[in-house]
Amino acid sequence: MSHSAAQNTGLRLQHHHYHSPIGSGPSSSSSSSSPSSRRFNYTTQDETAITVEEYEEVLSSEVWVEVPKLRDYARYGISREVRGEVWLYLLGVQDADRSKEVSTQKQRRQDFEQLDKEPNGSSKRVRSEISRYMRKTKIESSRDIPRLFEEVISAYCNQNHQVQYYPAMVNLCAPFVYSIKREWDAYLCFEKMINMLDDHFNEESINEGVAKFMTLFHTFLPDLYSYFEEEEVDIKEWAASALRYMLSRELSLENTMRLWDTYFAIPDAGWIDLHPYTCLAILKHLKEGFEDLEQSEIRTMLMRLPHLDMDRIINEAFNLRHEILVRQNSDDSL
Repeated sequence: MSHSAAQNTGLRLQHHHYHSPIGSGPSSSSSSSSPSSRRFNYTTQDETAITVEEYEEVLSSEVWVEVPKLRDYARYGISREVRGEVWLYLLGVQDADRSKEVSTQKQRRQDFEQLDKEPNGSSKRVRSEISRYMRKTKIESSRDIPRLFEEVISAYCNQNHQVQYYPAMVNLCAPFVYSIKREWDAYLCFEKMINMLDDHFNEESINEGVAKFMTLFHTFLPDLYSYFEEEEVDIKEWAASALRYMLSRELSLENTMRLWDTYFAIPDAGWIDLHPYTCLAILKHLKEGFEDLEQSEIRTMLMRLPHLDMDRIINEAFNLRHEILVRQNSDDSL
């Protein structure tokens, strides 16, 4: 089997291997009940770089794909050639048992073909948002990306009548449409992402999530918090979007996909708990730049973040969460 997903997706993105500095990885940051003072130190060394060949060695296993190894690799970022295929395993769409591969792929395709993908009452809004998104991203592809967007989103909305279309669906759908070569698999990943977010926010409302984030913001970045207040910047509005839609509206597509590589490497949707710290890490990284801007400029920058070194951002997110755990343990011991 060929694993050259870049050729199949026809996507043109600047290619480089990511070498994330997340120390011992996502699992280690949350596995200890008594965090030590050790931090996840940033490094630019290349020993953490995972090559396409290393991914393909795991993916080409004849009997069983080692998903835990893919998780270990993915936390450092996934090369675009294999990203879509790796995501299928990380999200549980593709079974690790290779003997089931042909039958399950066939079943997924048949199930998707039977879904109602006809345009609905929201189709005009969907097409308009897709056009805006594609003008913003300016990413070329040999595939009919607008059609894929519309079919995936229409299928989801038609299948889930209780769900009303909202514009951020396009942003949440984009990484899957651009990375995954088969539209039925893109649909299943998109559906899984939406369901995970809905499950989380059914347990904790977005207002509760924003309130917790504002506490973190005030605790870790008091100077920037005060500056935003002075400039009358409504950071709650930004936080609500960033938290609810996993920064897919604010980050570039490339940055979003890199972030989600690490997120999907964390089992059982554990990345949702890390996400507020990622948002905080971004504000910390851009702090000096924000403090040179006025209200309207800050709002513009928040809504469309510059290209970021996501390895550094992710590393800082783990550090911030680690620091909170240390503080909590210290408080509990008093």
